[in-house]
Amino acid sequence: MKQALIIVDMQEIFFNHPQYYLHNNEQLVMNINKLIKQAHEKNIQVIFIQHTDQNEQNELFEGKNDWKLHKNLLVASTDKIIQKTKWDSFYQTELLDYLKTNEIEQLIFAGAQTEFCLDTTIRAAYSLGYQKNLLFKETHSTLDGVILNASDIINHHEAIWNNRFLTVIDGETKL
Repeated sequence: MKQALIIVDMQEIFFNHPQYYLHNNEQLVMNINKLIKQAHEKNIQVIFIQHTDQNEQNELFEGKNDWKLHKNLLVASTDKIIQKTKWDSFYQTELLDYLKTNEIEQLIFAGAQTEFCLDTTIRAAYSLGYQKNLLFKETHSTLDGVILNASDIINHHEAIWNNRFLTVIDGETKL
């Protein structure tokens, strides 16, 4: 089964400002880089999704420092970068066409934020026919919310996703 690793919104904004620091952000980057390295070794397509705001005043406007992919990610020239403007990485982007053109059948998800762009993209993928997807624990994250802390948000979403929208793998991060 042909796979693609999709990394959602791992951008500098989550590392440049303490109020936006992702939960366990250093470990998160190490775990995602482990997936990226394995994907490159196994010729699995790596796709970075990059949130891009249309408002020039926004921190995530194209070209601003906070908009850039995190500097410590192992981005290769063969990786695909797709910009999005909404929480759904498929909405008005080339992602679905790219997956179909490259005959990708299974998606491996990672990134941020758990309850926003990652959740929306995981559910959209399932609705679009990608129903055998994977997510490794500790390869996605978010911020503390008003009601739940980041750890509870992560655990809640993994419980909802697992065996419904994808399979959550607990254990060694190995493709």
